[in-house]
Amino acid sequence: MSPFLIISIITIYFCALILISFITSKGADTNTFFTANRQSPWYLVAFGMIGASLSGVTFISVPGNVGKIGFSYFQIVLGYLAGYWVIMGVLMPLYYRLNVISIYTYLEQRFDQWSYKTGALFFLISRTIGSSLRLFLAATVLQLFLFDAWGVPFFVTVATTIVLIWVYTFKGGIKTIVWTDTFQTFFLIAAVAITVWKISGDLGMGFNEVFAAIESKGYLKIFHFEDVNSTLFFPKQFFGGAFIAITMTGMDQEIMQKNLTCKTLRDAQKNMFWFSLTLVFVNLLFLTLGALLYIYSEQKGMAIPAFSDELFPRLAFNELGPLVGIMFLLGITASSYASADSALAGLTTSFCIDFLHFKEKTEAVKQRQKFIVHVSFSLLFLIIIIIFKEINERSVIDAVLNVAGYTYGPLLGLFSFGLFTNLHVKGPKVLAVCIISPLLSYLASSLAPLWLDGYKIGLEILIINGLITFAGLWLVSKKK
Repeated sequence: MSPFLIISIITIYFCALILISFITSKGADTNTFFTANRQSPWYLVAFGMIGASLSGVTFISVPGNVGKIGFSYFQIVLGYLAGYWVIMGVLMPLYYRLNVISIYTYLEQRFDQWSYKTGALFFLISRTIGSSLRLFLAATVLQLFLFDAWGVPFFVTVATTIVLIWVYTFKGGIKTIVWTDTFQTFFLIAAVAITVWKISGDLGMGFNEVFAAIESKGYLKIFHFEDVNSTLFFPKQFFGGAFIAITMTGMDQEIMQKNLTCKTLRDAQKNMFWFSLTLVFVNLLFLTLGALLYIYSEQKGMAIPAFSDELFPRLAFNELGPLVGIMFLLGITASSYASADSALAGLTTSFCIDFLHFKEKTEAVKQRQKFIVHVSFSLLFLIIIIIFKEINERSVIDAVLNVAGYTYGPLLGLFSFGLFTNLHVKGPKVLAVCIISPLLSYLASSLAPLWLDGYKIGLEILIINGLITFAGLWLVSKKK
């Protein structure tokens, strides 16, 4: 693709996002930014959440990982499905009953200010790191296959990306994002579907031949029950996926903020139900794409990149023709921005509500402080991405899930303790427990192969972290 064509596509795409922002943010105030006035159609929220949940990590890393682990990632996806239904039946009714803007105000009502601030703090840490890593992947792809050839520094690529996100989210906030995410999810799914269609056509395969070829290459293997020490062992993947969904969606302000913009609890539950089912089929599409990328490379005698995240972009830009190249560019942009814009709004909401006590302030003060917080998180994204570029040595999806296990564990422990006990905790001991728990979890993960005959802790580190937090809170608790 020519540089002029690429710039034209990106320019048109962001003009469309800014136009959507302009239309949806008319008359917006801080309440609109945080809750969309609770008027979002549930079906738009459900469709848009697909893009926000998948992100650029799924778009590139999941297909790239198929060469290493086949369809094993689908074990995690099945766990996600179970986790989403727990959210639908347990957490959503709680949030709607309490009529919260920030979901962490539940912790204040159940315990005290220390628990409330601790929960919000761990969300800020978790989502800031996770979203920065997702955005890092998109910026890296654009840099490697586009801006390096033009001599544009990586810092400029990242800074421009973040500025564009800020421009179309700063006024309308979550109301705008519900619509822009719907727009972006369409391009994300279309990019994958068109690439699967193009590769299948180039290989002369129909639907049945595609899955026969995938099975013959050994990629279709999903379930792993053979080795309990393996990180791919089914119970580790399934329950790890379930608790990742419960914490990274149900206890995450960014994602739940969208659900809470629905008019009623019933609408929000319909949104979650259809979103969860659709996400299963979309992930199958990504895994099918990954297998086809490897089969195509083998049949064409092409070398597989050492860094698996580079496989899809290399083929899209260099081998599969201009249509796939254009759709890939739109897909990676859409997937990354759909995740990052939601994160920026969610982080801004959490900090403003949970730490700046917005209920007590005038609208003018709210607008000024929201602006400062919004800009500050944008700058923090930039700093984290630059740092991660210097130290990254692994697939980004591995890094995101690994970090999540340590940062979301305390949230899992806090919410579980509130929901399933009648005990009370208060004061700085809560913060101390939530800081110590990830450290003990890391120690357990490091020592497990020595103590447990080679057993490697994988995604279950999130569950272990939550249990340690729960136990720590129980030790420092009192009866209500």
